[in-house]
Amino acid sequence: MGRKKIEMKMVKDSNASQVTFSKRRNGLFKKANELATLCAAQVAIVVFSPGGKPFSFGNPSVDAVTQRFLNQDYTIEVDPEQEARVEKLSEELNGLLKQLHIEKKRGKMLDKALKESGASRSLLNINELGYDELVNLKAKLEELQRNLKGRVNEIEASSSLLLLKKVANEEVDD
Repeated sequence: MGRKKIEMKMVKDSNASQVTFSKRRNGLFKKANELATLCAAQVAIVVFSPGGKPFSFGNPSVDAVTQRFLNQDYTIEVDPEQEARVEKLSEELNGLLKQLHIEKKRGKMLDKALKESGASRSLLNINELGYDELVNLKAKLEELQRNLKGRVNEIEASSSLLLLKKVANEEVDD
């Protein structure tokens, strides 16, 4: 069940108003924290509940942000270490987004090629399987895993033998 759009109007019931305030306050503080984290912004929020109780959120602190606002000190204090970390994470995110885009394109091309070849694509929907079928599938997957491990061991052994042979041949040549 999805969320419904709530019409923006004054909540008249005091209990419902308090509950709505609490939920919205937490959401507002969460968004402010995300803004501060993602954009390295300095954020301060002060709200008063319907009962008159104050709540605040600040990054780095409410006092620091309000003093900066009141003094109109618009200089930015940047921690070089944090800025470098943010830059590194931003580059990593951009790389992952590019990789995701490439993989999506590849998936579309594979789907198109599959459709053009006339092959039917029957993917296994695990949610539609019964208990016995799932147990059987699990057993087959475990067998496949054992076979793969065995094959990897064979390849590693072959690689080691080839390396030993190469080393032995080099010693003979010397």
